[in-house]
Formats: sequence, structure tokens, C-alpha cells
Amino acid sequence: MTATKYAVGIDLGGTFIKFALVAGSGEIVFSGKLAIGPAASREDILETIGQAIKMTLQAATEKALPVAGIGIGSPGVCCNGTVVGGAENLNGWVDVRLSEIFSEAFRLPVLVDNDANVMGLGEAVYGAAKDCSDVIFLTVGTGIGGAIIASGKLYGGYQNRGTEMGHVTIDHKGIACNCGGRGCLEAYASTSALIRDYAVATGRSEEELDGFFLVQQYQQGEPAAVKCMQEHADYLGHGIAGFINTFAPQKVVIGGGISESGQFYIDLIREAAFRYAMPDCAVNTDVVAAALGNQAGCLGAASLVFKAC
Repeated sequence: MTATKYAVGIDLGGTFIKFALVAGSGEIVFSGKLAIGPAASREDILETIGQAIKMTLQAATEKALPVAGIGIGSPGVCCNGTVVGGAENLNGWVDVRLSEIFSEAFRLPVLVDNDANVMGLGEAVYGAAKDCSDVIFLTVGTGIGGAIIASGKLYGGYQNRGTEMGHVTIDHKGIACNCGGRGCLEAYASTSALIRDYAVATGRSEEELDGFFLVQQYQQGEPAAVKCMQEHADYLGHGIAGFINTFAPQKVVIGGGISESGQFYIDLIREAAFRYAMPDCAVNTDVVAAALGNQAGCLGAASLVFKAC
């Protein structure tokens, strides 16, 4: 009988570091989170990650559970265990050798990948796309992040610098995007874009709006909310159709806070995606909501270890 494996899963966000001790089956044995403020320095963040790992390993020791390694999901472009850049929401988070730093500190293998990638992997291994080999994962929020699982493995392109799903161009003369490009999917189909469009349509301030309010207004049939939500779904559907035509996934998994609004939201996205996708490419595809919620990052980070063992 094969002994159960355990791993530390670390999910680094802009506000909190979530951590968990995860069994290979996906059971979370121990978990917690530590705050990092917006002014946290690089050193502060590293210290807090170290504290999270130490707490989790201590819990494993108390339970006499063997730990195979540490998985870390971080914002930014991650290559060979290092965050090389692209994490604008974290101060000084450039050329951060996470694998080297924490493998030396804790004498365990440390696997590192982009936070959206590990969330997608978590959904593929334990969540909405369990038992699927080919999956597209999108997280819709302030921006749009994504992951590609191809033949059961995370696909990141050469040196893991690809899969920026939110930065596929859908209008080459369109809105300027934070990435420096123009007309990106994120600029049209993120929750931020939905709020912006509703604010313009109603003359309200973006600061007083959020996705939850827009969903309420949509469900009450408020005309501006209905129009903006339908346009949001149409934009997102266009992007997803392109991913379906390119990768022919078994599942397209939609995460992010707005994906938890209800089945109506997923139905809107699914309808738009299949309207624009090539039927022969989409014949084996379904569009579904993410299932793991805020546990996806830690579960996915831990599964980096299990995949490597």
C-alpha cells in the first residue's frame, strides 16, 4: 500500500498569503492565512511566506505527517523557480528566487508557478475539471488570468512566459490595456471593465460599484445592467471561442468572484462562447464554474509537488 503524500501549498496574493498542508487526495489537513499590507516590502513578503511555511511544517510534525515538498503560487512570470517580473501589485517582486530561498531554508523541494496557473491546476486535479486532461482556466476579476492544462500538464510556453489569457487582442484598435497593448480581452471582459461600462451607462462613480451590485441589478432586470452584462458575456465568449478553436479543451473553467454569482452567469458565457466557436472544435467542450473557491491556489500549489514526485 502506497503511503499518503503531503505537501505545503502557498498561495501568494496582494493582500494575504494563504497556506495549507494538503494530502495527495486533496484533503486539507491544516490551513490558515497571514496578512500582507499594500506597503509590504520584498523582505516583508519573503519573511511572511517563510512564517507560513514554518507554521504548516510544524502542523505536519505535530501530526507526524511526512512532507514531500513545498509548492508556491505567485503573481508574475515564474521561470525555473524564480519570479522574473510581471507582479505589479507586489513591491519589488522582481528576480525573486523563491525556490532557491526556501529550499535552502527548509531543506525540501520547492516548486513555483504563476498563481493563475496553480489555480487552474488545482481545478484540473481536484475541482471542476477533475479527470480531464485538457482544460482552459480563466479567472475573471480586476483583470483576467488564465491557465492551460494540455495532456494533463501545465503549459506555459518557452521558459513559462506564456498563457497570458487576458491579453489576447479582441480589438486591434481598441481600449488601451495596462499591459501596454490595446484591445485586450481583459480591457473588455474583466469585472473591472463591466463596472466601468455600467458606470458610463448610468453616470455613477466606479468607486461605489462592485460586481455583486451589478449582478443584483441584472437579476432585477435593470436595463443598463442587463445590457452591460450581456456585452460582458459577449466579449468573454469571443475570447473563449478563440481558446476553444485553438486548444479544443474538454472543460473551460471560469473562476473569480463573479463566477460564483449563479448558474445564470455561466450560462451566459457558455452561450456566447458556443455562438462564436467552430462547432467541430467545440464538440467535446463544456463551460463550467470553478469548484474550489479560495482553496484553489493552495491545492494547486501542493499539486505541483505531487506532480513532480
